[in-house]
Amino acid sequence: MNINATLIIQWIPFAILAWVTAKFIWPPIAKALDERAAKIADGLAAADRAKAELANANKRVDEQLAQTRNETTKLLGDAEKRAAALVEDAKRKAEEEGAKIIAAAKAEAEQQVVRAREALREQVAVLAVKGAEAILQKEVNAGVHADLLARLKTEL
Repeated sequence: MNINATLIIQWIPFAILAWVTAKFIWPPIAKALDERAAKIADGLAAADRAKAELANANKRVDEQLAQTRNETTKLLGDAEKRAAALVEDAKRKAEEEGAKIIAAAKAEAEQQVVRAREALREQVAVLAVKGAEAILQKEVNAGVHADLLARLKTEL
């Protein structure tokens, strides 16, 4: 046997094996490798998108937190202003009520002074009549001299 003939005969099954491998085995392997590479690329792109979305979500959360802090600060300021206004309103109402009470007390005191003066006038008139009666040594008729007694009250 010749070495050349052996090489040629060995090349024939090798060529057939290479052709079968290239025709039937290699395309599914290449297809699987391409699909795997596409899946890895898609996974990396999805990871990049997820990172970007996470960064955007963190940014939105920070903005919302800042907005919420600002709103909370504003609400607290408004509440403090309203509380101060309520306190001032209560003070003003208390002062008004106190002024009303003082005015009512002054009016009551003035009425009592007027009543006391009237009572004093009545007593002075009675004393004057008794004094005049004692001086005149006779009884003065109050019904007859009512006009005189009324003038006496007004003068006192």
